[in-house]
Amino acid sequence: MRHQRSGRKFNMPPDQRRCLLSGLACQLLEHEKIKTGEARAKEVRGIVEQAITLGKRNDLHARRQAVSLLRNKKIVYKLFSDVAPRYETRSGGYTRIVKLGPRPGDGAEQVYLELV
Repeated sequence: MRHQRSGRKFNMPPDQRRCLLSGLACQLLEHEKIKTGEARAKEVRGIVEQAITLGKRNDLHARRQAVSLLRNKKIVYKLFSDVAPRYETRSGGYTRIVKLGPRPGDGAEQVYLELV
């Protein structure tokens, strides 16, 4: 039983799952809008919100934590210089999920995950 267990497994090993989620987070921070499945969007939303909160702190330790979270120095630079200053006055809720309907191939729910 999975009582009190948080997070989805996506039927993959933990290292692949971490790479998938950090890759989706990097794509969202780079393009500011991505199309993906609903379950993946709900999981990556927490990572992006945590990264933006680190960007708002804007110190060396936060930058290093963001690099370890996202694994891409160019995206971390964009996060700290462009994305995070836009949300200085906002205290959370940096992302939005817009439902698009089922995917034709397998019926999985598709969504747009975008920065507010």
